[in-house]
Amino acid sequence: MADRLIYLPLGGAGEIGMNAYVYGYGAPGKERLILVDLGVTFGDMDSAPGIDLIMPDITWLQENRDRLEAIFITHGHEDHLGAVGHLYSRLGVPVYARQFTGALCRLKLEEQGHPADVVRITGPRPEVTQLGPFNVQFVPVSHSIPESAALIIDTPAGRIVHTGDFKLDGTPVVGDAFDPIVWHDIAAQGRGIKVLTCDSTNVFSTHPGRSEALLANPILEWVMAQKNMVVATTFASNIARLKTLADAAIASGRKVCLLGRAMRRMVSVGLETGILTDFPDTIGPDEASNMPRGKVMLIVTGSQGERRAASAQLSRGRYLGLSLKEGDSFLFSSKTIPGNERSVGRIMNALSEMGVDVFDADDGLFHVSGHANRPDIEALHDLLKPEIVIPMHGEHLHLREHMMLARDKGLTSEIVVNGMMMDLTGDTLKVVDQVETGRLYLDGTVLIGAMDGVVRDRIRMALNGHALVSVIVDEDDNVLPDAWVELMGLPGRTRGGDDLARHIEGELAEFLESADNRTVSDDRKMEEAVRKITRQVAMEEIGKKPEVTVIISRLMAD
Repeated sequence: MADRLIYLPLGGAGEIGMNAYVYGYGAPGKERLILVDLGVTFGDMDSAPGIDLIMPDITWLQENRDRLEAIFITHGHEDHLGAVGHLYSRLGVPVYARQFTGALCRLKLEEQGHPADVVRITGPRPEVTQLGPFNVQFVPVSHSIPESAALIIDTPAGRIVHTGDFKLDGTPVVGDAFDPIVWHDIAAQGRGIKVLTCDSTNVFSTHPGRSEALLANPILEWVMAQKNMVVATTFASNIARLKTLADAAIASGRKVCLLGRAMRRMVSVGLETGILTDFPDTIGPDEASNMPRGKVMLIVTGSQGERRAASAQLSRGRYLGLSLKEGDSFLFSSKTIPGNERSVGRIMNALSEMGVDVFDADDGLFHVSGHANRPDIEALHDLLKPEIVIPMHGEHLHLREHMMLARDKGLTSEIVVNGMMMDLTGDTLKVVDQVETGRLYLDGTVLIGAMDGVVRDRIRMALNGHALVSVIVDEDDNVLPDAWVELMGLPGRTRGGDDLARHIEGELAEFLESADNRTVSDDRKMEEAVRKITRQVAMEEIGKKPEVTVIISRLMAD
């Protein structure tokens, strides 16, 4: 059979986060493969209680690891590289990235006990990485983290441009500007662009994107207008914003204190790799706590309401010896990611209760997006004139809107979501396989699968509570009528005011006294009966059917 070019998203298509995109070329079922990005998303209490990180299930790729050439990482955001350390042992191939991104990848790998030298630092275009049928180039683009890159992936079937996350920013403060001349050259080379796999995040934003440089004056004016301690939070990875905030602090006569491990790490890596060359000197929390309040600016983690981050800690009273007081000012220099509104709102309200003046980015003065808005996406379509547009990095609504936008320009475009393997070889996209995709959860320090039942059981217990029932059977197979019930996450009293656990024990005692020998001698039947009675009684008394664990203890004869 003829060789083919395939595309298979394992994460990031139909959702924002957890990016993982596979490209392949070769005979069907034997294609050589590359993986672009390997990211995470974050758990929430509604859908994944207690879960720290969520990452794509790469079972299909793991089963085909002998065909995998390498992993290419477009930039340093967690939703693009956060799973590299956790999943590297399942793939075991080189990781290619630019210098700043590569430094972050090495840290991720070292944290999980993997060798850092598997990361290959690659320069920007025109440097080419040749692997199997692929020639890959990193093309600098502007984004909200330095050294972001699109990928040019040249194959025997044509040229793919994978944008990664990007915006059209000619003055990004830190990192690479978007260079339209470079992109005109890319579009004009060879046979042109066969496939554009393109960021869809801001396709509903109808105004042109704004430059990061536009924030410098508003932020400086805001800092200078504040009288007491100033605190600002943003994404730790947005080094340009950190620099803008820090420069404003210095210009207004304040010292800068960075709070939060992720923020200190990003600045440190930026300095080590030369991305940051003139970041102001900072002070530690001890020195900050001893200075006049009007002479300090704290730049802190936790812009999305993370409970353990510095913003949340300060809103609860004290962090590393520092506390906020009435008349202090707190700036959220970031947009709240959908789903995080309640967490961020809790912090804002807690700060307000302290008398802290809270400012946010809703008016556009203190934040610009790192993603291309609709006019910018259209401009890239017009510039590259691809044969095929594949929307990525967005929820289904974003992908569909992007598809319609491309089709309105006469371009071929389809919605491709996680698990759809597409043949890109011809003039149209064809679905050639449906791969089982899912999620892996990092629960503490252990990776578990979505089908393992851990998260499902945790949600059930959160919704319904839990009852532990202990039953004893003596050495003669006589069940003792006194069952013992312990409740967790349930009201302690019935509708009539009785003790609920004792009430359930009474109902169970009636059943156990009359249980026949066949039921008593069969643990499975006993468990089913005890569980059913416990849930029925709870439902009648409190309107809840709890999860029930039954322990049957059988006494042995001496």
